[in-house]
Amino acid sequence: MNPSLPIVDEVTTDEVTTDEVTTDEVTTDEVTTDEVTTDEVTTDEVIAPEVNHLITEDDTPVDNFASAKQQRLLVSCLYSHTWRTEPFLAEANVGIYHTVNRPPIVPDVFFSLDVQVPTDWWDKPNRCYMVWNFGKPPELALEIVSNRVGNELTEKLQVYAQMRVSYYIVYDPAQQLGKSSLRLYELRGRHYVELTEPYLEQVNLGLTLWQGEFEGRQDTWLRWCDAQGNLLLTGDEKAEAERQRAESESQRAEAESQRAEAESQRAEAESQRAESERQRADRLAAILREQGIDPDEL
Repeated sequence: MNPSLPIVDEVTTDEVTTDEVTTDEVTTDEVTTDEVTTDEVTTDEVIAPEVNHLITEDDTPVDNFASAKQQRLLVSCLYSHTWRTEPFLAEANVGIYHTVNRPPIVPDVFFSLDVQVPTDWWDKPNRCYMVWNFGKPPELALEIVSNRVGNELTEKLQVYAQMRVSYYIVYDPAQQLGKSSLRLYELRGRHYVELTEPYLEQVNLGLTLWQGEFEGRQDTWLRWCDAQGNLLLTGDEKAEAERQRAESESQRAEAESQRAEAESQRAEAESQRAESERQRADRLAAILREQGIDPDEL
């Protein structure tokens, strides 16, 4: 992949055409800059706020089977593959609070670099991602489109930009919002620009669509990859790759053993041939001596 990413014009709500998301579903009035501002995100404004009233979890079922599997695939690969040595946090369906005055936003998947979940994660302030506790917003948020009313290209795009999330990914497997199934945005200044290459330079990761099987389901899946396009493997894939590597090594060792055995047999046959030749020469010499001929003088 080309690490130098071409970009298109800055993303505005005008980019979402009415055939993708109708105006009665999403309007720009739903999100205004006086509702959520970047000033609200700063840790200087909110110092250890009272959070007991905040909702950090609920019992509302919000996802379908396909989205749930896709979320597990994306999160599990980040933990099973050694793509970085520094700590990071990756989760699915965990709320992000960037201010105590607004409801949380709950991305389908997000990750934040150089942070760790606090040891006592049952404490109320540690149960979800509160930006003032972690000291920074996540580097990436990803939304999986399930219908046309999720506001992924309007309200959520604006909120993530105001939160200063470096990358915003919209995966639309059923193409509910248009012909593109994958949209990648990078924050430039205060606005997102849509990337034309699926590589995220700041986090050294790419995204690709992959046809294969995950948890017994054959389908097209969104996968992480490196700059060369190599997939970040799941735990099962790593185990299978290791099994195949060990089997290949075993076969190589067996072939080497068989080669060594064949070489030993060849050497033994050569030794026997030489011994047979020596014995034949001795017999011939004995016959010559019986006839009064010295074989050494011949």
